[in-house]
Amino acid sequence: MSQVEKQKKFDLLITGVGGQGAILASDIIGQAAVASGLPIRAAETHGMAQRGGSVVNHIRIGEEFGSMIPKKGADLMLALEPMEAVRYVEFLKDGGVVIVNTQTVLPVTVTSGLAKYPDVQEILDVLSEKYIVKAFNADDLAYEAGSRLAMNVAMVGAVSGYLPVPKETLLESVKALVPQKTIEVNIRAFEMGRKKVEEG
Repeated sequence: MSQVEKQKKFDLLITGVGGQGAILASDIIGQAAVASGLPIRAAETHGMAQRGGSVVNHIRIGEEFGSMIPKKGADLMLALEPMEAVRYVEFLKDGGVVIVNTQTVLPVTVTSGLAKYPDVQEILDVLSEKYIVKAFNADDLAYEAGSRLAMNVAMVGAVSGYLPVPKETLLESVKALVPQKTIEVNIRAFEMGRKKVEEG
């Protein structure tokens, strides 16, 4: 396998909870990979897909074989929620990158007092022991861009520098998949997410 082919292989795991837009995020990346002529395999696994349940998307760019990323196989994890990063971290290779939205979504067990949500900084510290962690509040960033609903696109922006897909192609994909009247806000959110990761 040549160096070029090697660089085109990229395994990405997107984790989040129902209602956060993990599926749209993976559709944007998938469509951009196809437009770039890269083979892509994707699989979705759900805990409970309704709001509040775990959602996991496996995206394998340049992979001709299985659509599920093996344990310790992902190059990068995009976690739309901090606890979801912890829940699926065994899929991330040692030294892999994890981009975490620090905004929590409290599960019903926590809101009903049955469980305690861990401190987000502690979660990030534990992840930092083995992985490269890039963390920021993507909900706040999206709000700054014009709508909290653009959080998932801010996270796609954050991962864009790592993907073997040109930024322009990803932006075309954003424009094609988000509602027409939200394009500007989503483009802004994408750019802000990308900048956030480049800075720190």
